Amino acid sequence: MLYWEKAGPEATRPTLRAALERARECGLPHLVVASNTGATVRALLAEMAGAVPSNIVCVTHHVGFREPGLDEMEAAERQYLESKGVKLLTTTHLFANVERAVTNQFGGLYPGGVVAATLRLFGQGMKVCVEIAVMALDAGLVPHGVDVLAVGGTGRGADTAVVIRPAHARDFFKTQVLETICRPRG
Repeated sequence: MLYWEKAGPEATRPTLRAALERARECGLPHLVVASNTGATVRALLAEMAGAVPSNIVCVTHHVGFREPGLDEMEAAERQYLESKGVKLLTTTHLFANVERAVTNQFGGLYPGGVVAATLRLFGQGMKVCVEIAVMALDAGLVPHGVDVLAVGGTGRGADTAVVIRPAHARDFFKTQVLETICRPRG
């Protein structure tokens, strides 16, 4: 397991290299990566050599995350990534659904927020890795019951990578984080 001194985009290239190395060692064909603008997926494609992984899923922010109606990934970037075989998933986030709207309107706690805050004890990237793996499974972009590699980060870029066997959202607590490849210390 590798630890980075700082969270954030500076760790992107070493995180991607470590993740790809582990994917090759374990023969993991499925990689789920968070990328809102496409920059992290482009960096991943640049680091890749060889056939593993063969299924790359990019999970973006949902439309309207930053501001109403805004898709943070440009249409040209979407087309480019799709031309490289990357599957794109832009949908409501697992931990930020209608419950958050209720909390924002009326206050209080909601289960998804508690789960997200608990995962953040291991870093924002860990929360993102778990969330995007479950989202990709629910969208049918990775198969059920298999280990996948998930890469997420803190803000922009990537700083966390895990091997995870996601469960569907309805069975969320059956999700298993099997290995932590790398993450920030602090």
